[in-house]
Amino acid sequence: MRHQPIGVVGTGSYLPARSVCNAEVAAAAGVTDEWITRKTRIRSRRRAAAHEATSDLAAAAANAALAQAGVRPDQVSYLVVATSTPDHPQPATASIVQHLISACNAASFDVNSVCSGFVFALSVANGLLRDHHHGYALVIGADIYSRILDHSDRGTAILFGDGAGAVLLGPVAAGQGVLGTRLTTRGDQHQLIGVPAGGSRQPASADTVANRQHYFTMKGRAVRDFVENGLGHEVATLLQDLFVAPQDIRHFVPHQANGTMLSDVWPTLGLPDATCHLSLENYGNTGSASIPITLDLAHRNGSIAENDFVLLCGFGGGMSIGTTLLSWAATRHAVEPPASNPSRYEAEPALISPR
Repeated sequence: MRHQPIGVVGTGSYLPARSVCNAEVAAAAGVTDEWITRKTRIRSRRRAAAHEATSDLAAAAANAALAQAGVRPDQVSYLVVATSTPDHPQPATASIVQHLISACNAASFDVNSVCSGFVFALSVANGLLRDHHHGYALVIGADIYSRILDHSDRGTAILFGDGAGAVLLGPVAAGQGVLGTRLTTRGDQHQLIGVPAGGSRQPASADTVANRQHYFTMKGRAVRDFVENGLGHEVATLLQDLFVAPQDIRHFVPHQANGTMLSDVWPTLGLPDATCHLSLENYGNTGSASIPITLDLAHRNGSIAENDFVLLCGFGGGMSIGTTLLSWAATRHAVEPPASNPSRYEAEPALISPR
């Protein structure tokens, strides 16, 4: 059976209005502005307002993607939210987003693969559309990490921002769209990232709150080793499986974990003619939202041309790595540069140019 090619037909993102500079974060974490910049290349990040939940950010990003593509919410068949900071333990945040944007015909569910979640969600949504041959799918990455951070922990508090990004998947021309995906998980290293309490293993109690077990924790050095040891293999294997030469890749959009780490890893990936897109200088690590936010920025500023090969790469708790290769499809409507909406964007994304 021949499958209809599925690709990205619209992108969108939402960044909360409040910008938090390094000086503010540094004071609570016991470090300096210069130290944060040197260690991470992050200079500021956004914080959700008190009234904003993850579903609110996700809905705003979804509406932006729909508007760009000229697609109505009731035309969406699937709505998948990648998040590890849901509105509630249940129901799924996706069901709330469905209600907020009036996507009344969309089967809606969450995917939690932490910071690699967006690529995992994209793979699921792509498979559903290819198998069922109808409609569109919204894939949204959204996280509000500021609500689960220990702001005195310099290893985590300096990194994270809040935000949401979305892509709309739909039918595209032959040879375009999602060409392939590779997903891997190393469950034996699941202890490297997590929130210890609040689930069935350690239910919430007065003791878990007193012991500060509801905060996000990360073993930074070990996580960096996981990325440095695994990312190159996953990228190379995906390209080999798809018979695509590394020099044909034009854009690399990674999870925006840490700018210094990405700068060190980037030269080892063997993508000589690709540009690595970074948005973390202004927005920090936005969890599962970081790839779609960065992709939306690159798309709206006109960096990506039709038929360009775009490689997405997420990695995060679990520990998981997801890579997806896209052949970029033509968009229905002209994109607008981020500068036209300064309330959402501070600047175009930074780039690590080809060597």
